[in-house]
Amino acid sequence: MSHSLDGKVAVVTGGTQGIGLAIAEEFVKNGATVVVTGRDQGRLDETVATIGPTASGVRADAGSPAAMDALLKDVKARHGRLDAVVANAVADDHAPLGKITEEQFDTMIGTNLKGVLFAVQAAVPLMPSGGSIILIGSTASVAPPPGMSIYSAIKAGFHGMVRALIQDLKGTGVRINIVSPGAVDTPSLRRALGKASARNGWTRSSSRWRSGARSGGSERRTRSARSPCSSRATRQATSMAWNSLPMAG
Repeated sequence: MSHSLDGKVAVVTGGTQGIGLAIAEEFVKNGATVVVTGRDQGRLDETVATIGPTASGVRADAGSPAAMDALLKDVKARHGRLDAVVANAVADDHAPLGKITEEQFDTMIGTNLKGVLFAVQAAVPLMPSGGSIILIGSTASVAPPPGMSIYSAIKAGFHGMVRALIQDLKGTGVRINIVSPGAVDTPSLRRALGKASARNGWTRSSSRWRSGARSGGSERRTRSARSPCSSRATRQATSMAWNSLPMAG
């Protein structure tokens, strides 16, 4: 039986949990060969075993331009093509104003902005017309929770960056899109909420903690991070990423 992504090859950075894992699973389910990246080899092995035989995992630092360049070239060499890159990996070292360090700033910018830009730059020459680059943004770019000023600025910066990249990509046939989901129950969100609760005295019974985070003026309840497709926001993000990919042919 044919699938709509038969023959396509995709790279999903940070694909071992949360939204990245859900996207990788959906792509594989629809016929794609998927390479997921992460920094924890054990989690990569577990992810590949869960997703299936058309998935593979590569330990790589998404904040290193050299590592991403080497990874993308290797994927093209091994699989003969590179059709899509989903930039999902994220550093989540949040802090409120007054406690932000230069090291935190450099880490966040390095992975979440510099790493994404150079991954895009490395990917475009390797992709055929019809290739797709998908950046995972966030509604935190317009409605950030407290303590996420760096993260919010980075995700807002995606929009300006992509508007310029669209102009640079004219004539290549490669598309670039931003997917901006609302609050999703992932380990990174839990860590951020844990810090926020400790700082502000929230409890699990408070509405702020139960809802997870504010998103675009509304609140979403969250569910298990190990069942990524159980979250409505995660399913929506997966669907949006899916719809931005070129179909088979």
